[in-house]
Amino acid sequence: MERRWAWHFALAALAAICVVPSDGKNKEFPSDTLINNVVADPLSGRLYVGAVNNLYQLSPDLEVEARTETGPKRDNRACTPPITDACEEAADTDNHNKLLLVQGDVLVVCGSVFRGICSLRNLSSVDQLLYFSDTKGEKSYVASAEESVSVVGVTSFFTKDNVNFTVFLVGKGYGSHDSTKLIATRILQDYGDWVVFDSIIEASAVQANPFVLRYLHNFRFAFKDDGFVYFLFSRTLGVQDNKNFTFVSRLCEVDPGYFSYTELQLNCSAGNTYNKAQAAYVATPGEVLAQSMTESGQFGPVSASDKVLFVTFTSDEDPSMSAMCMYPLLSINKRLVKIIEACYDYNGIIEGKAAVYSPYSSKSEELCSSGKNNDMAVRYKCGEEFLPSPLASKAEFALTSLPSLVRKGHMTAVAVAVEMGHAVAFVGTAAGEVLKVHLSAHPEVYGRAQGDVTGDKVNKNLLLDSKLQHLFITTEKKITKVPVQACHLKTDCQACVSTKDPYCGWCVLEGKCTRKTACSRWWEDKIWLWSPNQQCVQIQAFDPPNLSCKKTRQVDIHIPALPALRSSDRLACEFGSFTSEAVMVIADSQVRVTCALPEPVQIPPTPDQQDYVSVPVMVLVNDRIKVTSGEYHFYNCAATVRKNQNSPCIACVTSKWGCQWNALDHSCSDDNAAVGGEHIVKPEQASSCPQFESPEPLLIPVGFQIPISFQGRNLDIYTKPSFSIGTGLMNTEVPVTQEQGSKFKFTGYKFAYDKQQEVNVSFHIKDRETERKIDSTLTVVLYNCSVGRGDCSLCRHAESRYECVWCSASRRCVYRELCPAAQPDQCPAPQISDIIPRFGPLNGRISVTIKGSNMGVKRGDVKRITVAGVDCVHQGDRYSVSTSVVCEIGPARRLPPVDFPFERFNSGAVEIEVEGGRRGKSQVVFTYRDPKPLSVQPAKGPAAGGTVITVLGEDLDTATKGDVSVSVGGVPCEVVEFGSQITCRTGKYRGQKVPSDLLAVTVKYGKNTTKDVAAAYQYSENPKVTDYYPKASFLCGGRKIVVVGSGFDLIQRARMKVLTLPNEFSQNCSTPVEFVQEAVSKNDSVLHFLSPKVQSCSVDASSLRTVLQLDGEAEDLKSFDYHPDPSFNRLDKNVITETSVIIVTGRGFAKAMTAKEAQAFVGDASCHVNILQDDKLILEAPSSQPRSRSKRQRRDATNDMLELVVKFGGGEWTVDSVYYARKDDIPLAIIIPAVIIPMLLFIAVSVYCYRRKSRQAEREYEKVKHQLENLEESVRDRCKKEFTDLMIEMEDHTSDLSEARIPFLDYKTYTDRNFFLPSKDGANDTMITGKIQIPEARKAIVAQALNQFSNLLNSKTFLINFIRTLESRPDFNARSRGYFASLLTVALHGKLEYYTDIMRTLLLELMDEHVQNKNPKLMLRRSETVVERMLCNWMSICIYQFLRDTAGEPLYKLFKALKHQVEKGPVDAMMKKAKYTLNDTGLLGDDVEYCVLTLQVLVHGEGPDVTPVKVLNCDSITQVKEKIIDQVYRNLPYSQRPKVESVALEWRPGSTGQILSDLDLTSQKEGRWKRLNTLAHYNVRDNATLVLSRVLHTQAFHQHQDSYEEKNSLLEEDNTFHLVRPQDEMDEGKSKRGSMKDKSMTKAITEIYLTRLLSVKGTLQQFVDDFFRSVLCSSSVVPPAVKYFFDFLDEQALRHDNVDEETLHIWKTNSLPLRFWVNILRNPHFIFDVHVTEVVDASLHVISQTFMDACTKTEHKLSRESPSNKLLYAKEISTYKKMVDDYYQGIRQMVPVSDQDMNTHLAEVSRQHTDKLNTQLALHQLYQYASKYYDVIIQSLDEDPAAQNKQLTLRLQQIAAALENKVTDL
Repeated sequence: MERRWAWHFALAALAAICVVPSDGKNKEFPSDTLINNVVADPLSGRLYVGAVNNLYQLSPDLEVEARTETGPKRDNRACTPPITDACEEAADTDNHNKLLLVQGDVLVVCGSVFRGICSLRNLSSVDQLLYFSDTKGEKSYVASAEESVSVVGVTSFFTKDNVNFTVFLVGKGYGSHDSTKLIATRILQDYGDWVVFDSIIEASAVQANPFVLRYLHNFRFAFKDDGFVYFLFSRTLGVQDNKNFTFVSRLCEVDPGYFSYTELQLNCSAGNTYNKAQAAYVATPGEVLAQSMTESGQFGPVSASDKVLFVTFTSDEDPSMSAMCMYPLLSINKRLVKIIEACYDYNGIIEGKAAVYSPYSSKSEELCSSGKNNDMAVRYKCGEEFLPSPLASKAEFALTSLPSLVRKGHMTAVAVAVEMGHAVAFVGTAAGEVLKVHLSAHPEVYGRAQGDVTGDKVNKNLLLDSKLQHLFITTEKKITKVPVQACHLKTDCQACVSTKDPYCGWCVLEGKCTRKTACSRWWEDKIWLWSPNQQCVQIQAFDPPNLSCKKTRQVDIHIPALPALRSSDRLACEFGSFTSEAVMVIADSQVRVTCALPEPVQIPPTPDQQDYVSVPVMVLVNDRIKVTSGEYHFYNCAATVRKNQNSPCIACVTSKWGCQWNALDHSCSDDNAAVGGEHIVKPEQASSCPQFESPEPLLIPVGFQIPISFQGRNLDIYTKPSFSIGTGLMNTEVPVTQEQGSKFKFTGYKFAYDKQQEVNVSFHIKDRETERKIDSTLTVVLYNCSVGRGDCSLCRHAESRYECVWCSASRRCVYRELCPAAQPDQCPAPQISDIIPRFGPLNGRISVTIKGSNMGVKRGDVKRITVAGVDCVHQGDRYSVSTSVVCEIGPARRLPPVDFPFERFNSGAVEIEVEGGRRGKSQVVFTYRDPKPLSVQPAKGPAAGGTVITVLGEDLDTATKGDVSVSVGGVPCEVVEFGSQITCRTGKYRGQKVPSDLLAVTVKYGKNTTKDVAAAYQYSENPKVTDYYPKASFLCGGRKIVVVGSGFDLIQRARMKVLTLPNEFSQNCSTPVEFVQEAVSKNDSVLHFLSPKVQSCSVDASSLRTVLQLDGEAEDLKSFDYHPDPSFNRLDKNVITETSVIIVTGRGFAKAMTAKEAQAFVGDASCHVNILQDDKLILEAPSSQPRSRSKRQRRDATNDMLELVVKFGGGEWTVDSVYYARKDDIPLAIIIPAVIIPMLLFIAVSVYCYRRKSRQAEREYEKVKHQLENLEESVRDRCKKEFTDLMIEMEDHTSDLSEARIPFLDYKTYTDRNFFLPSKDGANDTMITGKIQIPEARKAIVAQALNQFSNLLNSKTFLINFIRTLESRPDFNARSRGYFASLLTVALHGKLEYYTDIMRTLLLELMDEHVQNKNPKLMLRRSETVVERMLCNWMSICIYQFLRDTAGEPLYKLFKALKHQVEKGPVDAMMKKAKYTLNDTGLLGDDVEYCVLTLQVLVHGEGPDVTPVKVLNCDSITQVKEKIIDQVYRNLPYSQRPKVESVALEWRPGSTGQILSDLDLTSQKEGRWKRLNTLAHYNVRDNATLVLSRVLHTQAFHQHQDSYEEKNSLLEEDNTFHLVRPQDEMDEGKSKRGSMKDKSMTKAITEIYLTRLLSVKGTLQQFVDDFFRSVLCSSSVVPPAVKYFFDFLDEQALRHDNVDEETLHIWKTNSLPLRFWVNILRNPHFIFDVHVTEVVDASLHVISQTFMDACTKTEHKLSRESPSNKLLYAKEISTYKKMVDDYYQGIRQMVPVSDQDMNTHLAEVSRQHTDKLNTQLALHQLYQYASKYYDVIIQSLDEDPAAQNKQLTLRLQQIAAALENKVTDL
């Protein structure tokens, strides 16, 4: 027991080993706190990271070189540094990094504490502080103390007293406790009165006014260029206007007083839609972008070396959008000079408009002057004290750029690099992505930078390394180093160039995707291909374009794009497996490659149904690099006749291959000028072929023999012509007689055909002497008058050329000659079968459809129609010949006397008169009546519409739905349902103002009847949403969302919807998906929702749109964000003490969750969440140890591990396992002796026992120890290795897997196997074999009687009675009921709508019975009733197409993977046990030595091709044959492959061959046991050649009878075994005498092998998951039948009080997963043409059992005694259970499938497949039950009044009399 329990623990440990992730990720640096700033040292490549409370120094590979803590510090913003005890308000305050600057060998670090004082640190070791002082007062306050205030800086220099000083300029916004300076120059050393960080330029002009809110700056970027310093920021313009505008400001580096400070407004888009700068980057544009910018005309000429400012913007107008604009620095400087010039020289006027103002002073426009000199701006380019400053441009003179990129979501960072003249922008987003944009005339986002998208915003510090090879992406708490390109991931040319990545091109001579400089000889033409300029190297043409498979020669391959090769380069052509050297020739600027074609024997055989074979062609450079590929066609003239076997000569000479025909040899061959003569027909001379043509007549009726004559041509070569004619519809061939000259004739044939009215029949003609076909183009039309012409009028409507007549005697439409009796002049009188509708309004003017027969041949034949005595106007355009007439009724007439009540005379029959005075009168009655709508519910709804209202009244179901329209106050109301009540959906009120009055609801019947319900409905103001909270959710959904507003009481249906927008980088996300959640509760002012779960392939919040759907009104929740689900780390400490708290770490907690909402559980006890931070959860542990939440670990009292589960909304995560510290009350003085003394005793006894052990026991022990060591070493790699091996080998099976390659069964075989294979006769069941004995003489009678029986089954009364009667019989057992239901399914397949109706009726009865008996959960558990089996069959029918389209492929892959995995290890042929299996009872316990052999198999009689087959040397010969057949015939379904018994296997090691067999005279014997022969027994080596040949059983039996008899006698004497010999009596005796140690040792060894179960499970896990997902995914495709039936169950559950949610779950589970999917999973041969071996079946049983467990609601209690296969999937069961729950929930939320839609779907299934089923046979078998229980059925029918009314007894008696001559009362 201990060993077994130990192995259970091993399962969990090994599972962890199996899923170790591979390490190949990008380098990352995680920060414990929020990262504020990142800066790089351009010399060393190091990164410096300023985060909250921390400063890091990182190597270029993001390894931490140094770190120092910068906080928290005791501080308070109101206190002046230094902070002493006098500052009572001081507290620990987080230090946010505000500025990082690299200057020489010093790092400038500024934080938010101590009023923004900075420090200097050693650039080589940041933990070394060089300078810090907090005692220098306000002059040293550099940055801001507020987190939200932005700070930027740039290093520069300053000259004073001819001394250069290092300084840095700082731009910062205004904080309430900050310095008011917006721009300041700070010195980095003490000098004179200046101290370090002192502001050395006093310029009061450039500072914010603390009393005015208008100048709140948001600085984003600072840089310097060509002697100027630039700042980029956004700010507002005035007190009232809070819209932001973006500015770039400039000042000279050598400006001593900021006199040159000038601001220029930057507009992004013509209307400045994108107004607020977010991030910026300065770079050169490269040739391509520079040319594009020049051609745009926005900025004048731009060169590749000019610098451009790239800026990303957001929009105040539409916060969801952002854009990127580009501004050349040349254009910025020109516009700034123009502004300065206007102010210095022209009073600030440009083109008559004021262009300049002073931004930070109260000066008005008078600040500018009119200069006497016009060159002041040039002379004083850095301003002067006497010149006006600061300056700013007015909005009209802003520099405007059109956006080069506009995107949904925020672009928060940008960096630009140039590759080979192309500019590439890397754009970071708020969703955590970094987009790659090719900047050109039409910028295009072509990809994403590699790396995990966490959902955290990308920091504006997006940096490129010094070599421009990598990008450093900073998000909130992480920096990732990613390459700028991933060219190597593209493995073929097309994939490489189609990415449109400027970094990546195809290196032709190396055959890989590379950067240009990484490609050798890239400078040469056509070597490196990059899109969109160049295409991949392609073969343009072959010369000759094709060749006969009988010839060989050289071929010229024209490859225009082939690059020039050097003399050292080797060129080769590969045609399939044939390789030849090639020569490259360049002539007339044409590049061609010349190489030899393969010899005819090396060309593959021509495929069936083709006259050529395509051979793949590859052009190789240097033996291994594929330059290009194509296909070359080798044609086969002899195969051209396959295309038209009736005209072999014409097919031959008209083929595109230019073949010639030899009429004497009857052969097609290559064109040969040397062969001639009259019998040779040259290419394109079809008229010279011997042929027959021009048949007369062209129309042939069914059932009548008409002679056919035709012409012959070019028949001179036939000296004694003797021909016969035939076709597929003739059972024989008929002689042809020759008349005068070239005219021929045959007597005709009496054809039988009733599938359609016409069919083309093509005749073949044979030379009777040689049996060869001579070309025949004889095609006639065979027609059947009866098809589609069921009455006289339809018959007369047939075209005159058919000569169809109505034969009164047989009451059929037949060919004229088949009806000997005289034809009546007129057809019988019309018959009316139905009228639609049967009620109409008194005013008439609605359409009435009259159904029947013989109602005329043309519309003019209808002379008069009356309905209830009122004339009805014929609608000729809607007339259908004979069968349907539509007319418009007039108003009802009032008959005298007048004082009689009106209603007494307003109904009557429908009468119709047609041509010839023939009249027909209906049996059904039409009634005029007056519909009276009386009231409407509800009486109020929103103006947006969408409210479903119900009109109540009397006689509302007058006319049809199509005649009725409803409007509310003139607004159309879409009719949803029409009957005794009318429901409709209100439209949107279009008026300007919503009326306060109640509006009339108008119901209009036809054209003349309008009924009003006065003051019935009121349009009200639409509901208003004023707020909602919270405003974020994780993708897992389930967060409680509260929507506040008014008018919600009017809403009938409130839904929260999440729409996914198309994802440009994922093909899987190309179609938008919608996720919907209904409101949980609502009142007039509050709606409660749970946020919908989003299962999208994109986690980009910008690609999700959240909408509130309130009936017809959609409210966009623009600010609602979805975030990726959080991630959790394992716990640092797993032990819980009485007072301890649990600290859970991870990432992304606070994005969409609060401590109040979050839930946590230890075992089954809830934990209080004390603190929730973004990366930390602090939980209060339960004081006492709870029980296990999942009940799994309760089976073991010694297991104290409890699961810690965190729940955020709908998401639930198992973080780790925890345990409680044990209390030990026993004193240590007692514990130590109590433990040590027994230990000493135990050791002494163990030593004594050890000495007594025998040598055998020592060997056993060593063996076990050795096995354990081997297991420990190998099991770590086994899962990974085996999964990799399986995926590689499965690639061959699945790479070209398509519906055509998956061996799906056809519909008939599928239904046969599902319905009848489980029957007692199995494959020999009559319904599968189709064999039944009916005497020839009785076939017609039986067929007619069966048709009558079919009609009887279509009576619902009879069929329900029939089923109830049978089920009441005690001898009608469960097997009979299932078989009867299957027969009924086939018999009624043509009317599946009716079948469904019967099934529903019976299910309702069954449901009522179970509910009344208080055991509703037992319903549908087994197939004990007819209806339960009917349901199973109904599901099988309805899900067939879903299997083919969706679920079939993953199921087939799972089966193939499982089969492959089982067969890769030893399988014992006798014990049916395998080394690799999922079933512990089928596990091969012994360690069998084996090796893999590759056999070269030659199939006798099928050509010289050899097939390599992998087998094991321990395989029995039968197993080897099976593997060979599987491989050789892999493209054939199992049923078409030869069987193992029908093939022989011969090994030819030398000159003689040896037949291999399982048993022969060489078989080894071990006592009474005989071992099956294996390849190892025969000593077959690797790469041995074996011959597979077919054998005839009869011959083999007679030839080898002696040996067979000998073998049988051997089998009788001896027991056979394969790999493991079972213990016999002798062995058992020995084992009894053996020691208990031996037994336990054997058991231990067996359990060692149980780890293989885990290995196989891990290997197959992906395939199992894929199948489960395909079956249990409601977000993709759900068969309509499933939705329809589940809704039916939901409805019935509501109907019954004692049906809870669990019972409903059980019903659904029993009806679909357990009833259908488990059956298919256990029996793949029910849907595929495959063979399932016992070993594979055992593993499928484990998977299907897992599927069953997943579908049950009950918690599975696992114990030590639980079977291993239950434990295998114990961890996954909870996931699968959730999939099932989500599946059921998803189906419930889908759009309902109406009865009409379901019936349409079922009718289509009937139409497609009924012809394929043997319904007549099913009827015959069904009748056997009617015959067996004939008397009780008759008695039951006699007792049923409904059956008596329909004369069902009489009809059954008539059928019985016809079928079996039963004596009846007739």
